[in-house]
Amino acid sequence: MRDTAGIVSVFLVIATLILTGCTSIGPRTITRDQFDYTNAISDSWKSQMLLNMVKMRYGDAPIFLDVGTVISQYAIEGVVDLGASWSSHPSSSSQVIGTGGKFANRPTITFSPLTGEKFARSLMRPIPPSSILNLAQAGYRADLVFRGCVHSVNGIRNRYGGEAMPRVADPEFYPLLERMRRIQASGTIGLRMQKVDEKETIVMVFKSKVDGATEADIAEVRKVLGLDPHARAFKVVYGAIAADDKEIATLSRSMLQIIIDLASDIAVPEGHVAETRTPANFKDEPVNGVPLAPVIRVNSAPQKPTDAFVSIRYGDYWLWIDDKDFPSKRIFSVLMFIFTLTETGVKERAPIVTIPAG
Repeated sequence: MRDTAGIVSVFLVIATLILTGCTSIGPRTITRDQFDYTNAISDSWKSQMLLNMVKMRYGDAPIFLDVGTVISQYAIEGVVDLGASWSSHPSSSSQVIGTGGKFANRPTITFSPLTGEKFARSLMRPIPPSSILNLAQAGYRADLVFRGCVHSVNGIRNRYGGEAMPRVADPEFYPLLERMRRIQASGTIGLRMQKVDEKETIVMVFKSKVDGATEADIAEVRKVLGLDPHARAFKVVYGAIAADDKEIATLSRSMLQIIIDLASDIAVPEGHVAETRTPANFKDEPVNGVPLAPVIRVNSAPQKPTDAFVSIRYGDYWLWIDDKDFPSKRIFSVLMFIFTLTETGVKERAPIVTIPAG
């Protein structure tokens, strides 16, 4: 009897320790689950962006889904069964002791499609020129940002690969971007906000103390854009034509236009072009006799790639960005970052999700 009572006590203590130890499982999952969900959302975001680029290249409609909320619910259940019987004969005595437990993780994820006003705001509204300049100020290459996000600067037009209105860039455009890139690298350009007619306006400022080569680049930029040759501060506005020689009019693109232009560089199968499933790649004119490299390289093949930064399957083909193609990875990451800049206006409220506590 004493032995049986002791055994029961031991098992009760063990079961209690097991169940008590599980009560702190929530805090221990935060780091692991946050890391896993961050990676999963990032990968799905990249795949969704590439898929929509490909879909628009093939004349398909883009569909974007936002991850609204991620709620992970944990459930822990424990059971301890005890039983014993005795008789006058020791050999007929028996004891039954058992423990059991169950752990469950029930994640609840909500998705909200971009439709209506939110679709127009996120994809069809032009990116504010201030956001484009802030990207360059933050360290992104000015030539890449302007080449992808801008239609024209003071009437100097960029190329556009969209089938509805394809065009090559004006001869002055790429040399202008190269000079802006050198000025950016020298650190002699800055931005400031000031009020003009009760509205906050971004002003681009060239520093006064610069070396000879940078000063020559600044002078050429002024000349090409038709700016005041003696001014060092210029107001940046949205538009095609500047109002005066102290204004830089930037006709920026929408997110939809950026995706359409980048999609024109996708290396689609030649058979798909011959079958008129998709138009041929847009061809740029050489710059100073040198063929212009595409802004982004998206490869295609029937086989799944083995070393891809991002890949998707569309029809019978795989399309991907090579993980060793850093320029393409960089512009693709900029593209996704720009997507976040297009979310202007009032945010829509997240859906209400009721999770049972038990």
